[in-house]
Amino acid sequence: MEQDKKSLRQVYDRIIVKRMLTFAKPYWYLFAIALILILAVTGASLARPYITKIGIDKYMTGHSDGTMSAQEASKGIWYLGVLFFVLIIVEFVFNYLQHYILELAGKRIIKDIRRKVFSHVQYLPLSYFDKMAAGRVVTRITNDPETINEMFSSVMVGFIRSVVEMAAIIIIMFRLSYRLTLVSFTVLPLIVIAAVLFRRTARRVWQRIRAKLSAINAFLAEHLAGMKIIQVFNMEEKKYQEFDQINREFYDAHMKRVVIFGIFRPFMDVVRTLAVALLLWYGGRNILAGLLEFGTLYMFVDYIGRFYHPIMELTEQFNVLQSSMVSAERVFNLLEEAQEQNVEGKIQDIGQIKGEIEFKNVWFAYVDENWVLKDVSFKIKPGESVAFVGATGAGKTSIINLLCGFYEHQKGQILIDGIDIRDIGKERLRKNIGLVLQDVSLFSGDIATNIRLFDSDISMEEVEKAAKHVNAHDFIQKLNGGYSHQVGEGGATLSVGQRQLISFARALIRDPKILVMDEATSHVDTETEILIQDALINLMKGRTTIAIAHRLSTIQNADKIIVIHKGRIREMGNHQELLNKRGLYYNLYRLQYDQEYKVV
Repeated sequence: MEQDKKSLRQVYDRIIVKRMLTFAKPYWYLFAIALILILAVTGASLARPYITKIGIDKYMTGHSDGTMSAQEASKGIWYLGVLFFVLIIVEFVFNYLQHYILELAGKRIIKDIRRKVFSHVQYLPLSYFDKMAAGRVVTRITNDPETINEMFSSVMVGFIRSVVEMAAIIIIMFRLSYRLTLVSFTVLPLIVIAAVLFRRTARRVWQRIRAKLSAINAFLAEHLAGMKIIQVFNMEEKKYQEFDQINREFYDAHMKRVVIFGIFRPFMDVVRTLAVALLLWYGGRNILAGLLEFGTLYMFVDYIGRFYHPIMELTEQFNVLQSSMVSAERVFNLLEEAQEQNVEGKIQDIGQIKGEIEFKNVWFAYVDENWVLKDVSFKIKPGESVAFVGATGAGKTSIINLLCGFYEHQKGQILIDGIDIRDIGKERLRKNIGLVLQDVSLFSGDIATNIRLFDSDISMEEVEKAAKHVNAHDFIQKLNGGYSHQVGEGGATLSVGQRQLISFARALIRDPKILVMDEATSHVDTETEILIQDALINLMKGRTTIAIAHRLSTIQNADKIIVIHKGRIREMGNHQELLNKRGLYYNLYRLQYDQEYKVV
């Protein structure tokens, strides 16, 4: 079983690497240039010990044993010194170029990944965001791609350079003395064993680190969004303790990484020192026996240090590789999430809709078969205004979610002008629906941009006309900058009523045939409510209107009122008809107005 899991993990790792390389493919030429530069840097670096060997064995030894004059030895050493300096300059320049090129390629790849992830996230169904905290999604778009960048800008160059350097060192050492080479590598099995043991734990540690980082981001996103509630209810200390616990778990996960890598690196230093000691012992004996030149031994000692350094670098790069693999796995898991179904639809052109809406025996559940709507059926005529009422959790908002295509119903049909909404396609469907929610979402930018919603085809005249039509123009004109006034994140500089009027203008400007409102007049003062009610009259003219409200005063003039209770339609009729039935609606009405009005 364990072997099967290991095999599956290896296959899965190869799949992840293959998918990452697909993002690198457009920039293959940059990696090719970087590879050439790496080869040049490696050649320049490995040539320096050989130059030193020549200086020792040919010129210094030649002068000391009398086979070469001091002038000839000095001249030869001077030329070698110049060549040594030139190689250092070449190595520096080429190192800079390969580093710059790989960083350039890495940043372009990450830009492409972020673009793809963001584009994918925008078309995910709302059900995905119900189960995934916003902070975790932010991590997938920001932190994880940045970690993947290390794969291309650091791991890839380190791996190629280390492999090329080790291969070149082995070839050079074997050509000079295979005996010294074999002595140098007697400790190599210790390194292999340590690397295998290290690899077994590193990935698990990095998975835990990334998971804890996501938990911190998710907590912070939720905490900052609810800061007002936290301060009002004096929850600062409790939330601090919660954060401290998550932060401590993140710290503990990192400390495990520190321990693992803290053990491995000193162990590698010990192994390298042991290899040098064996080399000095064996090489020193050969020098004393006249079988080996001192310059050759020096070069071997230098190369051994260089050989074990890439191994340690590869190990440290494995640290980064594991982090990149974990991040890549999370990003690709996100990209594999199914996007909204039926975005295009079977019917390419539905023309100008009239606004007839019909639910036929609709069943819907957010999770499994925990039904929120049960066998719901109703029909709304074009231009008719219909209000849904019922207790919290009755299923009112779910009807809006289904009509707008945010979720897919499991049974039954939802028709617009007799056409199943699954055949219409999400984009065409939503173009014909104006949505006004209780919690208005405004974006950073000016008032005009928030009304036209970044649609450059909508003129300023159309923006002002829509604002005037819903009683928003006057207060906008009083703002600093008027329609150019910057609203800030979430529209924090505007009142609830002002944000609501802007949402009315936003809905009106696209002239939808269907208007959907969810608690559109909640949480506003009486004066603002009068403005909103007047705006609603203008907004509803000639449109099929669906309204959800707990305040029954706002829906008494609706053509039809539908009472939802525990996912089923219990009553249907106009205000007076439902009062006369003395059923659920009558009881709701009495609860709200018994103190102020006499029910006849």
